[in-house]
Amino acid sequence: MKILGISPLDKDSSASLVEDGRVLFAAGEERFNRVKQTSGFPRRAIEAALNATGTDPDEIDIVAYPFLEWDKEAELIQDALQAEDKWMAGFTPPDLAPILHRAQDRVPARAGLVHGLRTPEQRKEKGWLKELFHSLGGSNEQVSRAMAQQASSEWALQAREDHRRWSEELQAGLAELGLSKKLKRAEHHLSHAANAYIASGFERALIVTLDGYGSGLAGSVSIGENGKIRRLHNLRFPHSLGSFYESVTSSLGFHPDRHAGKIVGLAAFGDPQVLAEALLSRVDFLEDGDFHIYQNLNVHFSRHLAARFPMIDVAAAWQYVLEVLAARLVRYWVRKTGCGSVVLSGGVTANVKMNQRLHEIEEVERTFVYPNMGDGGCGTGLALLWSAKGRVLPTYDNVYFGPGYTPAEIEAELQRAGLRYERPDDLVGEIARRVHAGEVIGRFGGRMEYGPRALGNRTILYHAREPEVNQWLNKRLGRTEFMPFAPVTLWEAREKCYVNLEGAEHAAEFMTITFDCTEFMRTNCPAAVHVDGTARPQLIRREVNPEYHAILSAYEKLSGIPCLINTSFNMHEEPIVCSPRDAVRAFLLGHLDGLAIGPFYVPHPERGVGRESKALAAAH
Repeated sequence: MKILGISPLDKDSSASLVEDGRVLFAAGEERFNRVKQTSGFPRRAIEAALNATGTDPDEIDIVAYPFLEWDKEAELIQDALQAEDKWMAGFTPPDLAPILHRAQDRVPARAGLVHGLRTPEQRKEKGWLKELFHSLGGSNEQVSRAMAQQASSEWALQAREDHRRWSEELQAGLAELGLSKKLKRAEHHLSHAANAYIASGFERALIVTLDGYGSGLAGSVSIGENGKIRRLHNLRFPHSLGSFYESVTSSLGFHPDRHAGKIVGLAAFGDPQVLAEALLSRVDFLEDGDFHIYQNLNVHFSRHLAARFPMIDVAAAWQYVLEVLAARLVRYWVRKTGCGSVVLSGGVTANVKMNQRLHEIEEVERTFVYPNMGDGGCGTGLALLWSAKGRVLPTYDNVYFGPGYTPAEIEAELQRAGLRYERPDDLVGEIARRVHAGEVIGRFGGRMEYGPRALGNRTILYHAREPEVNQWLNKRLGRTEFMPFAPVTLWEAREKCYVNLEGAEHAAEFMTITFDCTEFMRTNCPAAVHVDGTARPQLIRREVNPEYHAILSAYEKLSGIPCLINTSFNMHEEPIVCSPRDAVRAFLLGHLDGLAIGPFYVPHPERGVGRESKALAAAH
């Protein structure tokens, strides 16, 4: 049975092809049209899936889509917001004014530097008129309640229209392929639960999904057992950790759908206790580990705090409360079910620091995070669920599910671009020597990674000995980041570099969780260690990606260090590269020193000339 999985069309539109429980192909539309987080019908991704697998549309048995009919979704939205109105009418938050005065007294005096900010005390200054508006809308009880209700109403109207529009586009796109009659829909959080559980390979697991919105919900708790999924609890929208975090991301001046990772990094510089009381005062802690968040869709509250308090303290408070609420939920259900194997999915579980806190819960024995945890992985989840037919499937060994290119295709592109290139007898050694000597090398090889992380095949490599790389390389690539670059680490050296890995090693193969670093790591790889002493590693095994593992092994022989910096091969606000043409473009624009592409090595026409002999001499 072949199942075509299509993710929600609202953002990060993706397509996957699954046959008998095995993912044959999966990729996001953005990789083909080069528009970050593309919405709409994923025509190019579907075409790529069919071409790569030699599949005719007539061979597709089911098209899986992780939302219900648009009118049913509209009903669920209305029900959720009516329940919110009823709850808010009975909830009286404490007076915010004295809480914020106490918070002001807790702001510490600071010196030093936070790269990306003018000063550690930087606030989001918006002008006195806007700040007054946010102050009234965020802290004046009467005004803020009215604005919160208005925000919920406006969100509902827009969401209803979006579901209708995307449903029409889905039907039109499927009609072009002759697949309209094969469409099968499901509730959104089932798709998240399915991808986390089935891809984990666990026979029995507690399944926790957390996101912004999906079919009236903001999350779910299920038990997966012997290949079947049983729902235990629903977290109602709009009491959403996704919406909660989106509000602070937006209020601190970043794109709420793309830049949540910047808030995670920024938070480590701040003091969460400055504003923790203010945030927790708006939380109603319920039974079943659940919670309600007062005025969660009212962005004026977070914007008021962002204007009044240092950005780093605002970020720290939101990250802390996210961790508190998520950990309380998971701890309750682990204890209730007696299940210490936890699997996670949903956009919120892209928060690698939160995932670390969940893994550190005493009763949690194993943790797995679905590698494409956001909505881009939902179509794959349903396809796996319906393809598995109640079987427990093997876990993912890798997620190299995208397109690959032949040496002939790659060489033709290099010739078209007029680039000088060679085909070294020992490309692995060439890369290792150059990186050891201080060159920045792009690597393009094998099939493209599925999901948001670069996992070696569409990657930029550099040594991790130089902490300043986080500034100058980000500047070269046009990025602004508060997190350090992530390291790739030899599987064999994992315990030499990180602590408390047990039970989460497999999750770390997909770069979905942080760990505290050892003294060896802090001393030898400072560029990969955050200010809080953690890193988000990719652990690489020889059998998963032999050439990538060999590069690291060769580098370790030269340096004694089993880690390299691994950052995504792309320019700022562009998707990770997909094709040889994408790679050549990003290589030239990013002024990398070299490009290892397929079996070929390409020096940069400006940076590589004159540096090669010096670099290789230093390596020897």
